[in-house]
Amino acid sequence: MSRRAVLWVAFLIVHAGVALLGYLLPTEPMGDVYKVYQPWSTAAITGHGIVGITEPWVYPQLALIPMILAHGFVWMTGTYTVAWALLVTCADALAFWMLVGRGRSVGRNVGAWFWLSFIALLGPIGMYRLDGVTVPLAIAGCLWLVGRPWLGSILLAVATWMKVWPAALVAAAIIAVRRRLAVLGGAVVVSALTLLGVVVAGGGRYAFNFIGDQTGRGLQVEAPVSTVYVWQAVARLPASWIFYDARLNTFNVHGPGEEVVVAFMTPLLAIAVLALAVIGAYKAWHRASFHALFPPLALGLVLAFIVFNKVGSPQYVTWVAAPLVVGLVIDRRRWAGPATLGLVLAFVTLLEYPIFYEQVLEAQAFAEAILTLRSALEIALLVWTVVRLVAVPVPGRERAPRAIAAR
Repeated sequence: MSRRAVLWVAFLIVHAGVALLGYLLPTEPMGDVYKVYQPWSTAAITGHGIVGITEPWVYPQLALIPMILAHGFVWMTGTYTVAWALLVTCADALAFWMLVGRGRSVGRNVGAWFWLSFIALLGPIGMYRLDGVTVPLAIAGCLWLVGRPWLGSILLAVATWMKVWPAALVAAAIIAVRRRLAVLGGAVVVSALTLLGVVVAGGGRYAFNFIGDQTGRGLQVEAPVSTVYVWQAVARLPASWIFYDARLNTFNVHGPGEEVVVAFMTPLLAIAVLALAVIGAYKAWHRASFHALFPPLALGLVLAFIVFNKVGSPQYVTWVAAPLVVGLVIDRRRWAGPATLGLVLAFVTLLEYPIFYEQVLEAQAFAEAILTLRSALEIALLVWTVVRLVAVPVPGRERAPRAIAAR
């Protein structure tokens, strides 16, 4: 059996296993699919209101497309939840096909094995969430950025209008790709067409509601910034506890100074993203290559979205797969370390959710230690990325020492 065939057999086994785990593991990790995605999409199909158009919504408007598309597989699977798993598997298969190609590139094969390992270790949270559709779009878009920047940018922009996080990859591409006008053009075209469709459909006043919704959120229990309050809840301090936010279907933390922390997190996230973008722009201005600059810049911006976020849902960990896959394809030796750390992060996240999630909500020390370890791994990966980004070689800077030595 060829290497390519082995990869595809592993692909099928991993996706079937992860889909099944959604039904076997505790706390119903596939719950959002039939409790949230199915009602939203069914209402749109049957003419009972379109989220993001006739009413405010937490997601960008294109997020409704995969939710509706999943209905097309129900005749085959019998239930919407299984149909969603099949839809995500098909999206992964298309990106996987592009990644593996003919199976002759060692770097692409390593990237493919990493992605399969990541999916398996992260478990059902990566499949039974909207992020499961945006990640393959992001991987395909990143791989096309050099050869076909228009197409790569379009895929990343479509993913961004499903869930905001791929905007980090678009920003990294605009900075690192030499044909940045093509990257910018693809993003502008997708955004303009999306907004035009929203306005024509009568949803203009809700076009950017998802942004305002995010800025108004509290501290979710899984966010790294919530660690102090989580441990205060473990210590049973009277002013700190974990509670359920019915409006957003999330579990948040409450504690002393919480309102101040909430107010500072969005500006802090903006500062972190801007700082990384400035470093990347400096490297690009001094002609750093795409292969050296894009992977650490993309990973850094994605991790900034995670580490400095007030939300921190477990499925956010899926985002790091895209830049790590690209890094391995380009330079598997240099990226072996952070990729390994990414795999550990995926497994720890599986332990956090869904295996010990009930204990997390009960503020039990062992479960909170797992959650804290997950946050520490995210921060450690961000630190490595920033160090790597600062160390990206600049051709002009490299020549100067040799010139001095020649004298």
